[in-house]
Amino acid sequence: LVQIADMVFEVVPQVLKEQGKAKNPAPNVDAISGALQYHYGVREFDFYTVLFGVGRALGVTANLVWARALGQPIERPKSLTTKMLEEAATDY
Repeated sequence: LVQIADMVFEVVPQVLKEQGKAKNPAPNVDAISGALQYHYGVREFDFYTVLFGVGRALGVTANLVWARALGQPIERPKSLTTKMLEEAATDY
């Protein structure tokens, strides 16, 4: 399985470049998770994205639980409008 993952990282970027599908292709976590899921018997390819999303959601939930346990405040990323971004870009 590790050899397959290593081969994906070597072969896929070159194939994508040759077909003009990407300028700078680099396999992401989906390249490896798909091979793992197939190895362990998940043959329904439509489930791959769902399982990836569920894993992501579990990670976010675990982070939230730890933040609550440690008394950390809720994270509220600063929201910016397009106009605010344009103004910030023209200032430079």
